Parts: sequence; structure tokens; C-alpha cells
Amino acid sequence: MPMRTRAAALATLTVAALAAGTALTAPAGAAVRKSAPPNFLSASELPPHPSSDWTAGPVTDGFPEQLAYCLGEGVPAYDYRHRLFHTDLDTGAVQVTVVTGSAAKGKALAALLDKKIRSCAGRLEQAYPDIEAEGRYYGTLPVEEGATVRGLHTETSYGATDIHLLSVGRDGRTVTVVDWGQMGDFDDAPVGAFKKTTKKAVNKLH
Repeated sequence: MPMRTRAAALATLTVAALAAGTALTAPAGAAVRKSAPPNFLSASELPPHPSSDWTAGPVTDGFPEQLAYCLGEGVPAYDYRHRLFHTDLDTGAVQVTVVTGSAAKGKALAALLDKKIRSCAGRLEQAYPDIEAEGRYYGTLPVEEGATVRGLHTETSYGATDIHLLSVGRDGRTVTVVDWGQMGDFDDAPVGAFKKTTKKAVNKLH
């Protein structure tokens, strides 16, 4: 399937989320970081691509619009930072980090983000009649305060099919979300490699 087909499908979801009033960046007055900011994944720590190397973009302030399709509405206002990754082919990834005010707030945010990912397939089908979506649970990981891994497959009525792997992990008051996606279905998802990436993401936060 041409790259532009998947790009158009994701763009449709993103634009729709933005049009619904999504707040993708923290408003003025968000908590100021008082310690060293969390570290991010490097390109070499993403699941290996069979025919193309990963490229990492700069660390950027704000919540990424690339996650608007699943986490774009009702995400609490914090001082989010993110990094985008891409290959020369149609595979991309994004990592988000946020430092909350306490371990209790971090735990609550991680639980909320995981809940939104868990319900993402149903919400997509409800909002977009031409999309069929299915979510899968791939378990938890014993890293710092823990991480949860899930999968999401979407297929449009015009044939665009995409697979995403998403994880939420926490180290004390710091929370991270990692998203990996490409054209395909669950059989194309590198679940084992993504779990390793998630462990690295959480372990290197601080």
C-alpha cells in the first residue's frame, strides 16, 4: 500500500482530534521542572527495522499531535516533552515524557493514559464509522514502577491498515509513553523488540 495512503489516514485522525478542541500542549502556568529533565530513547534503541535505520528528531516541548488519535482529548495539562523517530520507509515512533508533582500524581497519570489507550479502539470506531479497530493487551513489564504494553490495529473502509504498539511506563513521578507504528496488522508487530524498547525508555528516564 502506498505510503501516502497511511499518511492520509493518520492525518485524518489527527485533524479530527485537533478540530474537537484537543489541547496538545501544556498551558501557561504549568509546573516548572526543578530537576534534570528525563532522558529520551536514542534511534538505536527502537525495534530494529529490517531494511532501514531509524532517525531521531530533536527533543521538543509539548504533547505530540502524532498521538492525538488516541490520547488527544482529556490528557491533563503538564509540562510534556517529546521526540519523534522515523525510518526511510513508512514506519514511525514517538516518545513522550512528563514529570508530575509527586509519585502519587505520576501513578494516577500513568493509569489514566493506559486507560485511554485501552479504550482507544472503541472510541475510534465510535467517532469514525469507516474505521474498524481492535486493541490487544501484551502485559506488564517489571521495570521501575512498571510499564504496560498494548497493541492497536485499524483498518479503513478504503483499505488502509495500520498497526501500533503503545506502552506507558513510570519511574517515580515521571511518566513516559512510547508509540511505534507502521502499515500492517498484528502479525507485523515486533512485540518482543518493543518490550525491550519500553524497558530501556523507563530505565533511562533518570
